[in-house]
Amino acid sequence: MENNASPDPDLDRRMAARLKTLRQDRGWSLDDLAGRAGVSRATLSRLENAEVSPTASVLGKLCAAYGMTMSRLMLMVEDDFVAWVPERAQAVWVDESVGFRRRSVSPPAQQLAGEVLACELAANARIAYDHTPRPGLEHHLLMLDGELSITVDGQAHDLRPGDCLRYQLFGASAFATPPHSGARYLLFIV
Repeated sequence: MENNASPDPDLDRRMAARLKTLRQDRGWSLDDLAGRAGVSRATLSRLENAEVSPTASVLGKLCAAYGMTMSRLMLMVEDDFVAWVPERAQAVWVDESVGFRRRSVSPPAQQLAGEVLACELAANARIAYDHTPRPGLEHHLLMLDGELSITVDGQAHDLRPGDCLRYQLFGASAFATPPHSGARYLLFIV
Protein backbone atom coordinates (compact mmCIF):
# COMPACT_ATOMS: atom_id res chain seq x y z
CA MET A 1 0.00 0.00 0.00
CA GLU A 2 2.68 2.45 -1.03
CA ASN A 3 1.82 5.99 -2.01
CA ASN A 4 4.34 8.56 -3.19
CA ALA A 5 2.20 11.62 -2.39
CA SER A 6 3.33 13.38 0.76
CA PRO A 7 1.10 15.08 3.33
CA ASP A 8 0.61 18.83 2.98
CA PRO A 9 2.77 20.43 5.72
CA ASP A 10 0.46 23.45 6.08
CA LEU A 11 -2.76 21.43 6.24
CA ASP A 12 -2.88 21.33 10.07
CA ARG A 13 -2.49 25.11 10.27
CA ARG A 14 -5.21 25.73 7.67
CA MET A 15 -7.43 23.11 9.32
CA ALA A 16 -7.02 24.84 12.69
CA ALA A 17 -7.99 28.21 11.22
CA ARG A 18 -11.03 26.75 9.42
CA LEU A 19 -12.25 24.92 12.54
CA LYS A 20 -12.02 28.11 14.56
CA THR A 21 -13.86 30.10 11.87
CA LEU A 22 -16.64 27.50 11.61
CA ARG A 23 -17.20 27.65 15.36
CA GLN A 24 -17.06 31.45 15.54
CA ASP A 25 -19.36 31.88 12.51
CA ARG A 26 -22.03 29.96 14.41
CA GLY A 27 -21.49 32.04 17.54
CA TRP A 28 -20.52 28.95 19.53
CA SER A 29 -18.09 28.97 22.43
CA LEU A 30 -15.62 26.13 22.82
CA ASP A 31 -17.94 24.76 25.52
CA ASP A 32 -20.92 24.90 23.11
CA LEU A 33 -19.01 22.95 20.46
CA ALA A 34 -17.67 20.48 23.03
CA GLY A 35 -21.24 19.66 24.05
CA ARG A 36 -22.48 19.33 20.48
CA ALA A 37 -19.56 17.24 19.23
CA GLY A 38 -18.67 15.18 22.29
CA VAL A 39 -15.05 16.39 22.14
CA SER A 40 -13.37 17.96 25.16
CA ARG A 41 -12.94 21.73 25.31
CA ALA A 42 -9.18 21.25 25.85
CA THR A 43 -8.87 19.15 22.69
CA LEU A 44 -10.86 21.69 20.68
CA SER A 45 -8.61 24.51 21.90
CA ARG A 46 -5.47 22.57 20.99
CA LEU A 47 -6.93 21.79 17.54
CA GLU A 48 -7.84 25.42 16.86
CA ASN A 49 -4.34 26.51 17.87
CA ALA A 50 -2.72 23.88 15.60
CA GLU A 51 -1.01 22.31 18.62
CA VAL A 52 -2.24 18.83 17.62
CA SER A 53 -3.48 17.18 14.45
CA PRO A 54 -7.10 16.02 14.46
CA THR A 55 -7.80 12.30 14.32
CA ALA A 56 -10.34 10.84 11.89
CA SER A 57 -12.68 10.17 14.81
CA VAL A 58 -12.54 13.75 16.09
CA LEU A 59 -12.99 15.19 12.60
CA GLY A 60 -16.01 12.92 12.14
CA LYS A 61 -17.56 14.24 15.36
CA LEU A 62 -16.87 17.87 14.41
CA CYS A 63 -18.29 17.39 10.92
CA ALA A 64 -21.43 15.84 12.40
CA ALA A 65 -21.79 18.85 14.73
CA TYR A 66 -21.39 21.22 11.76
CA GLY A 67 -23.63 19.14 9.45
CA MET A 68 -21.01 18.64 6.74
CA THR A 69 -18.96 15.82 5.27
CA MET A 70 -15.30 15.49 6.14
CA SER A 71 -14.49 16.04 2.47
CA ARG A 72 -16.45 19.29 2.46
CA LEU A 73 -14.41 20.43 5.47
CA MET A 74 -11.21 19.40 3.69
CA LEU A 75 -12.30 21.38 0.63
CA MET A 76 -12.64 24.44 2.84
CA VAL A 77 -8.97 24.16 3.83
CA GLU A 78 -7.67 23.24 0.39
CA ASP A 79 -7.00 25.45 -2.60
CA ASP A 80 -9.67 26.67 -5.04
CA PHE A 81 -11.45 24.24 -7.34
CA VAL A 82 -9.70 23.26 -10.57
CA ALA A 83 -10.90 20.75 -13.18
CA TRP A 84 -7.66 18.78 -13.54
CA VAL A 85 -6.08 17.49 -10.34
CA PRO A 86 -2.76 15.72 -10.92
CA GLU A 87 -1.79 13.21 -8.22
CA ARG A 88 0.99 15.44 -6.88
CA ALA A 89 -1.62 18.17 -6.23
CA GLN A 90 -4.16 15.94 -4.49
CA ALA A 91 -4.36 16.79 -0.80
CA VAL A 92 -3.27 14.01 1.54
CA TRP A 93 -4.39 13.79 5.14
CA VAL A 94 -2.90 11.26 7.54
CA ASP A 95 -4.12 10.09 10.95
CA GLU A 96 -1.06 8.23 12.19
CA SER A 97 -2.76 7.32 15.48
CA VAL A 98 -4.83 4.68 13.64
CA GLY A 99 -2.82 4.23 10.44
CA PHE A 100 -5.27 6.01 8.13
CA ARG A 101 -4.28 7.86 4.96
CA ARG A 102 -6.82 9.75 2.85
CA ARG A 103 -6.05 11.31 -0.54
CA SER A 104 -8.64 13.63 -2.06
CA VAL A 105 -8.50 12.38 -5.67
CA SER A 106 -11.46 14.41 -6.87
CA PRO A 107 -12.42 16.96 -4.22
CA PRO A 108 -15.97 18.28 -3.92
CA ALA A 109 -16.89 21.56 -5.54
CA GLN A 110 -19.94 23.78 -5.60
CA GLN A 111 -20.73 22.77 -9.19
CA LEU A 112 -20.13 19.02 -8.68
CA ALA A 113 -22.11 16.74 -6.38
CA GLY A 114 -19.66 13.83 -6.11
CA GLU A 115 -16.15 13.32 -4.85
CA VAL A 116 -13.58 10.53 -4.86
CA LEU A 117 -11.23 9.56 -2.03
CA ALA A 118 -8.34 7.09 -2.15
CA CYS A 119 -8.03 5.61 1.34
CA GLU A 120 -5.58 3.31 3.09
CA LEU A 121 -6.11 1.77 6.50
CA ALA A 122 -3.29 -0.14 8.21
CA ALA A 123 -3.63 -3.70 9.48
CA ASN A 124 -5.42 -4.09 12.82
CA ALA A 125 -6.90 -0.59 12.64
CA ARG A 126 -10.37 0.75 13.42
CA ILE A 127 -12.08 4.07 12.77
CA ALA A 128 -15.58 4.69 14.10
CA TYR A 129 -17.94 7.56 13.39
CA ASP A 130 -20.85 8.07 15.79
CA HIS A 131 -22.98 10.12 13.39
CA THR A 132 -23.30 10.87 9.71
CA PRO A 133 -22.48 14.45 8.72
CA ARG A 134 -25.62 14.48 6.56
CA PRO A 135 -28.43 11.88 6.76
CA GLY A 136 -28.76 9.89 3.54
CA LEU A 137 -25.22 10.61 2.34
CA GLU A 138 -24.55 8.19 -0.53
CA HIS A 139 -21.31 6.17 -0.52
CA HIS A 140 -19.88 3.73 -3.06
CA LEU A 141 -16.81 1.93 -1.71
CA LEU A 142 -14.62 -0.07 -4.12
CA MET A 143 -12.03 -2.36 -2.52
CA LEU A 144 -8.66 -2.37 -4.28
CA ASP A 145 -6.44 -4.43 -1.93
CA GLY A 146 -6.60 -6.14 1.44
CA GLU A 147 -9.54 -6.86 3.72
CA LEU A 148 -11.99 -4.43 5.29
CA SER A 149 -14.97 -4.84 7.55
CA ILE A 150 -17.47 -2.00 7.39
CA THR A 151 -20.37 -1.59 9.76
CA VAL A 152 -23.09 0.74 8.51
CA ASP A 153 -26.12 1.48 10.67
CA GLY A 154 -25.47 -1.71 12.66
CA GLN A 155 -24.96 -4.07 9.70
CA ALA A 156 -21.46 -5.53 9.09
CA HIS A 157 -19.99 -6.16 5.63
CA ASP A 158 -16.69 -7.96 4.96
CA LEU A 159 -15.03 -6.73 1.77
CA ARG A 160 -12.25 -8.17 -0.40
CA PRO A 161 -10.53 -6.83 -3.55
CA GLY A 162 -13.03 -6.07 -6.31
CA ASP A 163 -16.02 -5.88 -3.95
CA CYS A 164 -18.21 -2.79 -4.00
CA LEU A 165 -20.43 -1.67 -1.13
CA ARG A 166 -23.10 0.93 -1.90
CA TYR A 167 -25.03 2.53 0.92
CA GLN A 168 -26.75 5.59 2.26
CA LEU A 169 -25.51 6.65 5.65
CA PHE A 170 -28.07 7.50 8.32
CA GLY A 171 -26.25 6.68 11.56
CA ALA A 172 -23.02 5.30 12.95
CA SER A 173 -20.36 3.62 10.83
CA ALA A 174 -17.04 1.87 11.45
CA PHE A 175 -14.13 0.71 9.31
CA ALA A 176 -11.85 -2.08 10.61
CA THR A 177 -9.04 -4.22 9.26
CA PRO A 178 -7.89 -7.62 10.56
CA PRO A 179 -4.47 -8.05 12.22
CA HIS A 180 -2.99 -9.70 9.11
CA SER A 181 -4.13 -7.21 6.44
CA GLY A 182 -4.61 -3.55 5.78
CA ALA A 183 -6.97 -2.17 3.17
CA ARG A 184 -6.78 0.11 0.18
CA TYR A 185 -10.03 1.38 -1.31
CA LEU A 186 -11.71 4.11 -3.30
CA LEU A 187 -14.66 5.89 -1.74
CA PHE A 188 -17.10 7.75 -4.00
CA ILE A 189 -19.38 10.14 -2.12
CA VAL A 190 -22.47 11.72 -3.68
